[in-house]
Amino acid sequence: MRFAIVSIAALALAGPVQAQQAPVPEAQLAAPSRFVFLEGGRNFRDMGGYRTVDGKLVKSGVLYRSGSPGGLTPRGLADLQALHVAAIVDLRTTDERRHDSVDLPAAFGPRYWTRDYGMSVGDMRSVFSGGPLTADSIRAMMIGVYRRIPREQAQSYRELFARLAQGKGPTVVNCTAGKDRTGVAAALVLTALGVPYETVRRDFLLSNGAPGMETLQSGIGPLAKLPPDVVAPLVGVEAGYLDTAFAAIRQDFGSVEGYLRDQLGVGPREIAALRRQMLDRGDTP
Repeated sequence: MRFAIVSIAALALAGPVQAQQAPVPEAQLAAPSRFVFLEGGRNFRDMGGYRTVDGKLVKSGVLYRSGSPGGLTPRGLADLQALHVAAIVDLRTTDERRHDSVDLPAAFGPRYWTRDYGMSVGDMRSVFSGGPLTADSIRAMMIGVYRRIPREQAQSYRELFARLAQGKGPTVVNCTAGKDRTGVAAALVLTALGVPYETVRRDFLLSNGAPGMETLQSGIGPLAKLPPDVVAPLVGVEAGYLDTAFAAIRQDFGSVEGYLRDQLGVGPREIAALRRQMLDRGDTP
């Protein structure tokens, strides 16, 4: 699989499943079983099974988060199509998508949504300027990235919430690695559904060691020669990254609810629709 070297956020990189499938108990959705293994894919996992503060469960097979699907093998693409995906919301830049080996618009037609934009936060060129790279300098850069993601990705996040509220079937949200732009997107959806923040944080951290993530460092050119401990803050995630994004949201909009309403057009009515589509009562099967 090839990767676009364009931005820090980009790199920070089974049979049919129906949207109304019965929820899988949380105990059965431990980290290893949450992942869906797609040949040529990365960090593809089901967001179902998490419990909300009022005891409901996020439905399985409704929302998947992922790294780029653009490098799937024919078998991997067939397995993805077997999930009966109703929408793919691709957060990658135009340049990132040029490196795909799969023609996603042809494979999914109007179910595939993306937008053309030139650069995501954290221009890759900044990694190689301003002195020697250290784990601390890369971590500081990533913190800056996460402060900017909520505003930068607002248009795409708005589309993701709209597709989910429509409830037409399983939705996939992806970027290149499936951990930064996608990580914030998934965290916002879970929060809107009423999942406790500590649970949201744990899901965010599952990107560390996820299937396919082990190839990130070798796929980003000059970084491949850096010691693993130096590059770790770039190719992995830390809880502080998500904390930074949510702190920026609260600072700029007063609350997550304010951000959802003012930036994404997701108010009480839309949240109620989202919860109808994505939550089960949570009764023990």
